[in-house]
Amino acid sequence: MKIIRAKNYDDLSRKAANIISAQVILKPDSVLGLATGSSPIGTYRQLVDWYNKGDIDFSEAKTVNLDEYRGLPKTDPQSYDYFMREHFFDHVNIRPENIHLPDGMAECPDSECTQYDNIVKSLGGVDLQLLGCGRNGHIGFNEPSDFFAKGTHVVDLAESTIEANKRFFTSADDVPRQAYSMGIQTIMLARRILIIISGEDKAEAVKQGFFGPITPQVPASILQLHPDVSLIADEAALSLCSL
Repeated sequence: MKIIRAKNYDDLSRKAANIISAQVILKPDSVLGLATGSSPIGTYRQLVDWYNKGDIDFSEAKTVNLDEYRGLPKTDPQSYDYFMREHFFDHVNIRPENIHLPDGMAECPDSECTQYDNIVKSLGGVDLQLLGCGRNGHIGFNEPSDFFAKGTHVVDLAESTIEANKRFFTSADDVPRQAYSMGIQTIMLARRILIIISGEDKAEAVKQGFFGPITPQVPASILQLHPDVSLIADEAALSLCSL
C-alpha cells in the first residue's frame, strides 16, 4: 500500500485528480469506478477544471458507480445519479451510454444486483476504483458486518451512516434506510484502488482500517490485501497514525 500525505483537503483533491487523469490519459478507454459523498467533490472539481482547459478527454472512458440509495429516483437531488451529474458528468464529455449506476427504483432488487454485476463484468472489470471511507470504516455502502459481501447487494444502512448523511437531507428521517452497494469482491478485483480520506473525524477509521487487523467489522481493512492501493489522506486523517 502506498500512503500519500496531503497538507489539506484541496491538496488531497489535486493529488487524487492527478492519479485519475494520468489513468485516463494513458488509457483513454479506462473503466473508472467512482464514489460519491463529500470526499470526492474536490477531485471531481479539479478534473472538470482540467477538462475545460483541454488537458483531459473523457470521451472514451466508462464509469461504474459504487452505490445508490434504494427508493430514490434519478431525478431526486439526493440520489447519487443526480450527484454525479451535478458534480462531474454534466461538465465533461463522457458519453451517457458509458455511465452506469444501480437503479434505485428497480422493482426487483435481486435482479438489479445481478444485472449490475454483469455490467461490470461486461466492461472487463474496473481499471481504477476511487473510494472514500466512512467513520465506521465502510467503503461504498459496505457496512461493518460478520462477513465481506461479494457482489452488488442491498444494504441496511448503519445508524452512524444515516447520521453522517443526514446533512444532505432535511432530517435524518428523510435518509433512505437501504442502498445498493458494489460488493467487496468487486472492489477488490479492480486493477488499482485509490482511496481518499480527509478530516479528524476519519482518523480512527484510518487507524483501524489500514493499521489494524483485517476484519469485516472494518470493511476498509480488506484493502490491505490488494496489490495496488494508494491512500491519500490529509494531516488530520493521519493524526492517529505513526508514519
